Amino acid sequence: MSARPAPVLVTGLPRSGTSWAGRMLAAGGELVYVNEPLNPQHPPGRCPGVLAAEVTHRFQYICDDNDELWLPAFRDTVALRYRWPAELRANHRPYDLARLLRYGTAFALGRLGGRRALLDDPFAVLSAGWFARRLGCRVIALVREPVSFVASWQRLGWDADPLDLLDQPLLVRDHPEVRAVGAAPDRLARIAALWRAARTVLARTPGILVTSYESLAADPLPGFRRLYAYADLPWTPAAERRVRRACTGPASPSAGAFRWTGLSRTAYRRMDSRQALADPARGLTPQEAARIRALT
Repeated sequence: MSARPAPVLVTGLPRSGTSWAGRMLAAGGELVYVNEPLNPQHPPGRCPGVLAAEVTHRFQYICDDNDELWLPAFRDTVALRYRWPAELRANHRPYDLARLLRYGTAFALGRLGGRRALLDDPFAVLSAGWFARRLGCRVIALVREPVSFVASWQRLGWDADPLDLLDQPLLVRDHPEVRAVGAAPDRLARIAALWRAARTVLARTPGILVTSYESLAADPLPGFRRLYAYADLPWTPAAERRVRRACTGPASPSAGAFRWTGLSRTAYRRMDSRQALADPARGLTPQEAARIRALT
């Protein structure tokens, strides 16, 4: 009896290219794309049809000591078992019903067609080892250069909330470096501390593939061919054509502005990935960029 094909998890901190990488992996037609089941905000999270578990924190930490709820819930998700009644009870808006039909149909057709689940979830980044070990996921973790990463968060007005991390005792126990986020004196330092903590956790996590966003963006075709091989996906002429068109063609009209799009609520859009590397410190002063380099 052949082993069951492994689900795929694409993770990394938000604004590290996970939506882009996930969409390119799904472009081969072998995967069912599932966007951010661990996002505590609705949408895209808080959808019990997709994940039958209550997410209470950004960067929800899952380990062997607390997975009695998470393991059966995620086993259903990666097996593409959609919970129609639970979703209908929880979410009733027209957008929610459209999303229910989209995901419910995609899960059903995916199961019938023998396709695998692809979880695109930056909020799983600190639990990547659990997904690899307990669910058998092929985990791909993207890491972005720290100045570019912090500049992106700064432009969006985002912050790293220490309570998301320090309010999880098992996370602090297993990864004490997250305490540095709470000790940081200002927003720039908090974001840099979060980058450093996530990078440290990923570097010591076995059974995952850590890849640079910048290297992937600079040369996407060989980069994605490598990721396809790691995920045990066929690199077909159709997959190559779709990746080439999405990563090396002209940018979409909305490429200059960050916004969530589509029923999956992703920030992915067609782009020339090499142009995305221009001016990585945009929005930061030279002094701020130097400070981030020192902190990370």
